[in-house]
Amino acid sequence: MANQPVPVPEQPEAHVDDPKPPAEDAVERSTGVPVDEVAIPVASDVDPQANATEDAPTVTASKADPTADEAAPDAHVEVPSGPVADSGAPVAQWVGAGLLAVILAGAVLAVLRKSAPQLALPSTMGSPQPVEDTPAPISDSGLVSRFREALTRTGAALRDQFDGLFGRPIDEQLFEDLEEVLLVADVGMPTANRIIEKVRAAASDPDPQPEVLREAMRSEMRSILDGVHAPLLPHSCKPWVVLVVGVNGSGKTTTIGKLAARYRAEGKSVLVAAGDTYRAAATEQLAVWAERSGAEIVKGKDGSDPGAVVYDALTAAKARDHDVVLVDTAGRLQTAKPLMDQLAKIRRVIGKVVPTAPHETLLVVDGTIGQNAMSQAKLFNEATPLSGVVITKLDGTAKGGMILALASEMRLSVKLVGVGEQIDDLRDFDSDVFIDAVS
Repeated sequence: MANQPVPVPEQPEAHVDDPKPPAEDAVERSTGVPVDEVAIPVASDVDPQANATEDAPTVTASKADPTADEAAPDAHVEVPSGPVADSGAPVAQWVGAGLLAVILAGAVLAVLRKSAPQLALPSTMGSPQPVEDTPAPISDSGLVSRFREALTRTGAALRDQFDGLFGRPIDEQLFEDLEEVLLVADVGMPTANRIIEKVRAAASDPDPQPEVLREAMRSEMRSILDGVHAPLLPHSCKPWVVLVVGVNGSGKTTTIGKLAARYRAEGKSVLVAAGDTYRAAATEQLAVWAERSGAEIVKGKDGSDPGAVVYDALTAAKARDHDVVLVDTAGRLQTAKPLMDQLAKIRRVIGKVVPTAPHETLLVVDGTIGQNAMSQAKLFNEATPLSGVVITKLDGTAKGGMILALASEMRLSVKLVGVGEQIDDLRDFDSDVFIDAVS
């Protein structure tokens, strides 16, 4: 049997002037309001920063279409306001346009990331990067430059005063003013008088010149420093024992850490004796410096006998064949006699374990304390004979005159100076650089 066409029932003619898309027809059937009556806000009338949220304000549309007889003249619908475009375009078209904009934006961003990777910000998340404990080594010329720079800052004010003094006529008032400048610079009266006498001798020439007087002052300063200058002694036995003393706050523990780093850089094995068993966290602080410098440390319990700790450290150093032992001691005021007596006891313990030790006994002095350095040096020297002095904080407000006083009156050589916070900022003292900087 041949296939017969299926008759299609006739559809009634739609009594509309313009056919509507299915989406608009569905809106009219569900709301009962012609789509043409719904006013879509123009994009220019809407704040582009506004977000279409549930609690956004609404607008009411009541524009009637004269061709829609079936709609009530006062029919209205509340439409959420938001950044949608006008012109009566179908909703589907605007949804498609939005999707297209998102796709284009993603494509542009991908191109930018691929072609300009230098714009990417470094990530702050993830595993932490390893941080080196010690700074990168710098050249010898850089170290000398840093030393000169620190001393220049220290002596700038003093040098300016000398410029004013030796740039005026030579008379008795000049010598009085020179004495005042030297005393203010912490040189001390005995040393100041020694320098002034040298300058007076130069002024006795028939035609003295200010620059000649200045050179006479510099020459006497150099003579004072060179007369006692002695660098750190070379190692002549093992272990080489360095006893470090000083008051609290002078930079003693920091100096030990920097000195340990210096010896380690020379290829020597270093052991640190944590003899400061009284100050809170002193052992922990020294342990941090020992770790940074690569040195070993021997420590006891808080409040334990420092002599016992030093004995154990020296015994261990001999057993392990260490090259250098640095002995830390509790900070103490030079006027506290019981503590000074204990310092003498530590020295005796060292001598029993290593008969020729200590090979160096260094007093650490804060460079900003001025003439108080003389009092510290005298009393510490009575408890344990000093071989030299370390001046710290010389890169700050220190005037530096006590260096001349220590050399002239105590016959003590300034062997090391601290000129910064870095682990390699402990430098050998250079008398020529010092004199050039301050005078």
